[in-house]
Amino acid sequence: MSASNCDILIQGGGPVGLACAAWVLQKFPDAKLTLIDRNPEKDDDLVNADSRGIALSHGSKLLLDTIQAWPKESAQIYRVHVSQAGRFGRALMTREELNQDALGHIIRYRDIHITLRQALRAIQAKSNNFVWKHISKDIEEASLQAKCTVHAEGGLFKTQDWIESGRDYGQSALVGLVEVENAAPHHAWERFTAEGPLAVLPSHYGSNVLNLVWCGSPESSQYRLQLSDQDFLIALQKVFGSRIGRFLKIQDRRLYELGLNYRKEIAKDNEVWIGNAAQTLHPVAGQGLNLGLRDAFLLAEKLVGVFSGLAEDQSPADIQNALQSYAQSRKVDRTTTIGLTDFMARVFTSNLAPVALARGLALSALQWLPPVKTALARQMMFGRR
Repeated sequence: MSASNCDILIQGGGPVGLACAAWVLQKFPDAKLTLIDRNPEKDDDLVNADSRGIALSHGSKLLLDTIQAWPKESAQIYRVHVSQAGRFGRALMTREELNQDALGHIIRYRDIHITLRQALRAIQAKSNNFVWKHISKDIEEASLQAKCTVHAEGGLFKTQDWIESGRDYGQSALVGLVEVENAAPHHAWERFTAEGPLAVLPSHYGSNVLNLVWCGSPESSQYRLQLSDQDFLIALQKVFGSRIGRFLKIQDRRLYELGLNYRKEIAKDNEVWIGNAAQTLHPVAGQGLNLGLRDAFLLAEKLVGVFSGLAEDQSPADIQNALQSYAQSRKVDRTTTIGLTDFMARVFTSNLAPVALARGLALSALQWLPPVKTALARQMMFGRR
């Protein structure tokens, strides 16, 4: 089968596109599926690619386990401590409260990417109609003929070629790896500052080397990026405090602009959008890739349902109905996750006294009202179906 003639065309070879292809082919090996991947064919070229730590929920781990796509190296989160700098209010979530093996996991982006590529290759061996095409530039639309097109191109905020709905938070995330003096293993810290959230998260390098995500104004973030290592650590210590001892070393500092993009309609005719092609979120709750993986898994179920039937030639109406059914099934999860992330990104950066008071009360309520805390944690871990 050629790339120009297929039933399902997936555009985008990032984690969400790879996962969607793998789930379709796992359930329906004979699917006439083409994946357009703008990444190099060899994994060796990706080894030194994006090394930032990405938060994956336990629900995402369960999904990736179904296609043997869980990276070997990861750091588990057993406890999450949430507080706000200079004001009252704190909350602590533990895996014991939810009766789970872990609240979440931190994995390098490149490890997720490479592991999914390896998992898809294993599935490819049993899928004679699967075409995995690596390209270095755009293919003309006229050369691609597919009954269903899945857009999984992804991209980061302000690098995407679409802006439909959303907001620019006027923030940048400074990420890196920080060595600390006395960190507790498997412990994640989220500290809300006057400029935005500051997260210190586990890494697989050991309990004293942590992933740092420090959100602030573009001007402040750029200033911190240019500080010497020593001055940066002093500034970080002042904002975060001494609860995990002294910050000793910082490395691999990078900046990412933050904002919200989302499509109001994620299915139109025979086209559907998933992952960052459908919504790009603020990292405050670590939900972006998790939501995208849920998109991919549930879309794969719908695609298998419409293309694995006895009929050789599905009508355009059959495909459109399947995609509209998918869009409807994702509405609650998308709306809840986008709304919750957007609310947290905005409310935890306001310095208005009434808002700060409400934040403290909300964090206290989470701590002392277990059902509320459990409901929030389960949304973060598994989403809504």
